[in-house]
Amino acid sequence: MILFFSLTTPIGIGIGIGLGITNVYDENSPTALIVEGVFNSASAGILIYMALVDFLAADFMHPRMQGNGKLQLGANISLLLGAG
Repeated sequence: MILFFSLTTPIGIGIGIGLGITNVYDENSPTALIVEGVFNSASAGILIYMALVDFLAADFMHPRMQGNGKLQLGANISLLLGAG
């Protein structure tokens, strides 16, 4: 995954710069706005997934958390209050 990211990011930046220089890309076109919205939604979804599944699950599955009911209750209340 790290290798994929480290290779595709500079390529994407280069393509974006190339399109911006040649004036092929119209940032106000409906197609560009839809594509940008889809990519932003996917990025937000990945961020939420990583936060909930990878980070919070590891914290909630910790043996110290599993053995302490008050700590579990406090963590759940804090999570709900923090999520709004």
